[in-house]
Amino acid sequence: MEHTTSLAELTAALDGAAEVADTEPMWPAQSWDPLRAAGVLGWSISTEYGGQDRPVSELLDGYAQLAAGCLTTSFILSQREAAVRRIADSANAALCRELLRPLACGGRYATVGLSQLTTSRQHGAPALRAELHADRLLLDGTIPWVTGAAQADHVVIGAALSDRRQVLAVLPTTYPGVEVGPPLPLMALQGSLTAELRCQGVELDRRWLLAGPAEQVMGGGRGPGGLETSCLALGLGRAAIAHLEREAVHRSELRPTAERLEQTRGKLWAVLLALATGSATGQAAALRARANSLVLRATQAALTASKGAGFLRGHPAQRWVRQACFFLVWSCPRPAADATLAYLAGDEERSSCGWRS
Repeated sequence: MEHTTSLAELTAALDGAAEVADTEPMWPAQSWDPLRAAGVLGWSISTEYGGQDRPVSELLDGYAQLAAGCLTTSFILSQREAAVRRIADSANAALCRELLRPLACGGRYATVGLSQLTTSRQHGAPALRAELHADRLLLDGTIPWVTGAAQADHVVIGAALSDRRQVLAVLPTTYPGVEVGPPLPLMALQGSLTAELRCQGVELDRRWLLAGPAEQVMGGGRGPGGLETSCLALGLGRAAIAHLEREAVHRSELRPTAERLEQTRGKLWAVLLALATGSATGQAAALRARANSLVLRATQAALTASKGAGFLRGHPAQRWVRQACFFLVWSCPRPAADATLAYLAGDEERSSCGWRS
């Protein structure tokens, strides 16, 4: 199928609906439907299943441009892409055949509920518990953060067994015992419909198992993976910098700030691509901390340049500032969080997090 909408046109369409998507707790169909019609949902899926199988550099560039238009929609897409990767990278060929083609065309929506294995609720009993039997997986507990939960047909979930090993599985949301809570009252990105999902005595056929049981079952995986968070931060930062550049046409005093921020963003983007393509290693946490710093500074600079008008609801600057704060809490691993805290405390040496220019 040929798609005629350009990425620039799609980004502009997303930008026009971005404020509503950010502030209203309802599915952002006005943004998601054009994205689906433009073929974006097939970008990362193999041609074997009706997708486009785009190179990682093209994927990241596309994600960043979409984030500059609407971070809410891009965040929803990122969680869907995470589900696609987990399915495609599994050894479950039957599920790949069943799910990837309708995901590529947008006939179904899948998301992930994995934070309980990585960053959320790590200091007590497992949030989602599983019992693995010969023919089924029994699930009880809570998945605290599921983006697009009320819209999802399937959720890729992670659960812990009694021996602390972990499993990954696909959970159809229509199964008995699955309950989706109301959207969480987020500071921003309310259209993402991020909610808690509860499982009470859910009996999941073993055919839905993707990986495990194993310790640290989340390890490995292909593609941009965890780099997507830094990618979207740089995309949002680019939107704020572009605003500064437009203002600088008539206000020359803004030009040095815009140029310096864009120079930093360009350097970070080069590192992102190097990590994604394998030509650099070991700087992902440092990149995340630096991307956090960049998006915070760029959005606050845009707000400063916008003066009082930027503080009014409806102006993009206030939305960018609120959305930038999301990167402080979104799947932020300990090294990146420590480096971000050091940056906020003015400790340049610790905030470098092993960074090599």
